[in-house]
Amino acid sequence: MAAVVALALTGCAGPSGTAPGPSATTAATTTPPAVTSAPPTPMRSSPAATGALPGTGATPAPAWLGTRVLRTGPDGFGIAGATPPQLVDRRIITTDLLPPPTDGRFHATVVPVPADVARRSTWVPGCPVTLAQLRYVRLSFRGFDGRAHTGELLVNKAVAGDVVKIFSRLFAAGFPIEEMRITRRDELTAPPTGDGNNTGSFVCRPVVGQTTWSQHAFGLAIDLDPFQNPYIRGGTVLPELARAYTDRGDLRPGMILRGGPAVAAFRSAGWIWGGGYTTLKDYMHFSPSGR
Repeated sequence: MAAVVALALTGCAGPSGTAPGPSATTAATTTPPAVTSAPPTPMRSSPAATGALPGTGATPAPAWLGTRVLRTGPDGFGIAGATPPQLVDRRIITTDLLPPPTDGRFHATVVPVPADVARRSTWVPGCPVTLAQLRYVRLSFRGFDGRAHTGELLVNKAVAGDVVKIFSRLFAAGFPIEEMRITRRDELTAPPTGDGNNTGSFVCRPVVGQTTWSQHAFGLAIDLDPFQNPYIRGGTVLPELARAYTDRGDLRPGMILRGGPAVAAFRSAGWIWGGGYTTLKDYMHFSPSGR
């Protein structure tokens, strides 16, 4: 689906229009299903397995999600109006791209990057890290539908252990995540739809508007639920259709708040939150360096 490189002078942000922006172990974790050799595609499963648990308020994704290309402004970002009503309180049922944990518990694996995973990522020769410096992480997350799902990340091997511990804390806290998959190269230049919500880490690109590498290009940053936690600088909001979430006093699931479980989980590993920046707000963004 359509995407645009979104962000900013902080080193954050990856494709914003996408719709479905060291080895570690954790207590009570076991190995999830083996790494496949093909890109993830939506899995077929029973309605009971794909529906939302009662009381979550989760709904299927609108049929148009990721298909409505925005006109592009002089800054290269999409020109967007108000947030569509279906996304003002966004709680979309997760489409499983990888087998979910059968026992509903947290699981994680950390392995060197398989060749097929590298091919469907944004990594190319000339990126500021080698494939040997990255790790392919599969881990469980809790969806807005209340169910356990399996996501994938590429992260720097130096922080892979921290990442597993952080997401185990998020899982235990029940913090909801809509989608977690590796960013594809074609998403970097796709036209913007402004409605993406992928939680991700490694994206090989410079900081937007600069020549220096983003922290994402080192696998040293994570963007968490970008739609519920947009980047805001002046009149710029990314993802572009997430303006309803600029009101941080209107609390909805998936929003990252100072003193909340997401900030606490990342802070436990020494990571710094972009929601604390003074010249802009990058609510989705966490990194060890604070950049």
